[in-house]
Amino acid sequence: MHLSSSAHLHIDLTEQQLIDAALKSGEALLSATGALTAKTGKRTGRSPNDRFIVEDELTRKTVDWGKVNQPISSIIFATLWETACRYLNGRTAYVAHLQVGADEKYAVPVKVITELAWHNLFVRHLFIRPEKKAFKEEIAWTILSVPGLKTNPTRDHVNSDAVLILNFSERKILAIGLKYAGEMKKAMFTVLNFLLPAQEVLPMHCSANMGKTGDVALFFGLSGTGKTTLSADPDRFLIGDDEHGWSKQGVFNFEGGCYAKCIDLSKEREPVIWDAITHGAIMENVVLKANGDPDFTDSSLTENTRAAYPREHIASRVMENKGPVPRAVIFLTCDLFGVLPPVALLSKEQAAYYFLSGYTALVGSTEVGSQAGISSTFSTCFGAPFFPRPAAEYAALLIRRIEESGARVYLVNTGWTGGAYGKGGERFSIPTTRAVVAAILSEKMRDTEMDVMPGFGFSIPKSLAGVETRLLNPRNTWADPQDFDAHAKKLALKFTQNFARFSVAKEIVEAGPHFK
Repeated sequence: MHLSSSAHLHIDLTEQQLIDAALKSGEALLSATGALTAKTGKRTGRSPNDRFIVEDELTRKTVDWGKVNQPISSIIFATLWETACRYLNGRTAYVAHLQVGADEKYAVPVKVITELAWHNLFVRHLFIRPEKKAFKEEIAWTILSVPGLKTNPTRDHVNSDAVLILNFSERKILAIGLKYAGEMKKAMFTVLNFLLPAQEVLPMHCSANMGKTGDVALFFGLSGTGKTTLSADPDRFLIGDDEHGWSKQGVFNFEGGCYAKCIDLSKEREPVIWDAITHGAIMENVVLKANGDPDFTDSSLTENTRAAYPREHIASRVMENKGPVPRAVIFLTCDLFGVLPPVALLSKEQAAYYFLSGYTALVGSTEVGSQAGISSTFSTCFGAPFFPRPAAEYAALLIRRIEESGARVYLVNTGWTGGAYGKGGERFSIPTTRAVVAAILSEKMRDTEMDVMPGFGFSIPKSLAGVETRLLNPRNTWADPQDFDAHAKKLALKFTQNFARFSVAKEIVEAGPHFK
């Protein structure tokens, strides 16, 4: 079923027209900075328990089914799609013709139909607006978003009053009862994570920037561990803050905008992001002060406050939205055990091991049902909720890209040292992490004398400009070295237990930590 002529469709409205529509309908408020602010209701993050993939001939043997990739029948999808279309008929809706993927060879057109004007503005920012090219309707994906409609778990065979379903065979995404706009962005990321490996492109949950000499760096990491902050460097040019593809030819952004966490945001610490949240930007669940200014310290609605804005709001950006093959690949890990060093150089096998492990911490609540605060986690490929294929496929592509490009891979700990979290340890300061990243990007790390860290086997620098020497070997920062050794063994055991679920080459398994 399609939308009938009784639906009042507003097609490809401008930014200002969508802002005006959102304000007129009461969907959002205008802050003193000119940015819209909207509330997303009880769901202030993604709802992983409500996300499904249609199981059919295309996906039955290609998707890694389980808790993350939950199957649903094509019959249930068809019924709910028809219900959503019927709901919109007679109502106002907004349509945008966009694409994901800045490399035209791999670009995917997407038509987005939203009940809310600010949702349409969101995808207009986060996806790419094609220039002077006919929209390829015959291969386009369709997103249909109706947050005003609710599902019934018993009647509709879903888990709650909301659902997100991806149908790869029909190239459709259905979102019912979901106001949190990040669901649409991450749904299309999942689509590319399914499609691109077949084209020999590695899809990545990472940010990317480029230096003045054309050197590209990638930053992998979960939300809150520094991915967006460290890539938004005033001295470098941003490609993108979250989703990219790595082909033999180079790196390209999937998106046309940024989606930054803004809890405790300040102009001093994150000037690029601060300056980007201006007229036309959208803030989710940010509380406004009496004078209309955003209060970025207020977490009363959620710690997962967000700001979405187009790349045009960033002066120092790579205009082409893509770049050559990377020279540096950085895995950002937030270690709560206080065991990992501020930086380590990885072999290609170690790179695959730590990529598959995705060890870090959950900072804040980016998912519904997550506990506020911080806890350790293993998130495969640094983005487990978004990768539908078996993880080993992505790891094999990573190794291939490293071998072809000669890129160096680094593990950078933005977490704790001198003790575990809550047990006397302190988090590495932002200046220390920035000094580590500066040394990587300036390639000073290439000429630095290295030690091998016992038990973990990766290389750590003996000295590094801008970083206290005692911090480089984490054992030196603990008051009791034996206590460090005990925590190191505990962390190594967690790695081993987590990695047992992967079926990969022996060389990759052996690249993990080993203690007697």
